[in-house]
Amino acid sequence: MHELNIDNYIINEKNDPFVIAEIGHNHQGKLDQAKELFRSAANCGANAVKLQKRSNRTLYTKEMFDQPYNSENAFAETYGEHREFLEFGRDEYVELQNYAKELGIIFFSTAFDFESADFLADINMPAYKIASADLTNIPLIQHVAHIGKPMIMSTGGGSMDDVKRAHDAATRINSQLCIMQCTASYPCDFDKLNLRVIETYRKEFPGIAVGLSSHDNGYTMSLIAYMLGAQVFEKHFTLTRSMKGTDHAFSLESSGLRRLVRDLKRSRIALGDGIKQEYEAESLPLIKMRKKLVASRRIPKGHTLTRTDIALKSPGDGTPPYELETFIGRVTAVSLNEDDDISIDIVID
Repeated sequence: MHELNIDNYIINEKNDPFVIAEIGHNHQGKLDQAKELFRSAANCGANAVKLQKRSNRTLYTKEMFDQPYNSENAFAETYGEHREFLEFGRDEYVELQNYAKELGIIFFSTAFDFESADFLADINMPAYKIASADLTNIPLIQHVAHIGKPMIMSTGGGSMDDVKRAHDAATRINSQLCIMQCTASYPCDFDKLNLRVIETYRKEFPGIAVGLSSHDNGYTMSLIAYMLGAQVFEKHFTLTRSMKGTDHAFSLESSGLRRLVRDLKRSRIALGDGIKQEYEAESLPLIKMRKKLVASRRIPKGHTLTRTDIALKSPGDGTPPYELETFIGRVTAVSLNEDDDISIDIVID
């Protein structure tokens, strides 16, 4: 059985699914708001919270950095300055690391570039996310793999060849990998989730964990993904969907995240062991509802029983109906009143 160990949480088929609350930049550049998101995610039962780290001035061309950004979701006049406004530095990351430890929740981040990966390594992040946009960025994947921590890789916008190339590049260096089915559409229509890719990944990459990073509105598709074999789940998370920012509209609020965690845990338990069995909890209801064999009328001693002499009635605390044919043609050893039990001790051997 493959296992992925993220900060001492063992991800495998026996344990509860691993749920990541993707905060991204839904903190709006505010440390206190990030802490509130961490706290809310922990209270909902998420296993991890995740941010995104970019070295914006080296990540973007000068033209893209200086491009005017006129969106209603903009926090600055240019795209680069907008990104800078939302970016946390070392002090904020370290403070959030300490806060996550207090809450008992795992904290890690996406690295969008070499500089960001090294920044995260320097503060000892327990895991790394590779975004869908970097599925074809083999140099970055190899760089992060060399850090030696677990990697979670989204595959939105990629072909199967892209996924295989990225998988091979990572696992030649670092076997601690999870591949996430993802569609890089924000939000994602249900007809583009393609959840059966999870089955494809499980067959193609049997030695690693498989998960789902989904941008659909709601959480129920994650339950289907779990049934298909996903073990890691990433959903964007916000305090309220009405907040300013591009990701809030398709993010889960606390009520949705809480239900996601709850129902994924229930799903694991509900699957059981596959062995059909009777449970003690079924006894009383079934006695009330099941049937038994009883006399349909008053029957004298020495009577040869026919089908019309026997009725099937509740409660089911006597001879079960599947024994009916064994009594046809048998002779009664005692007289019976209507509704008396038909059992082996009332007939002559």
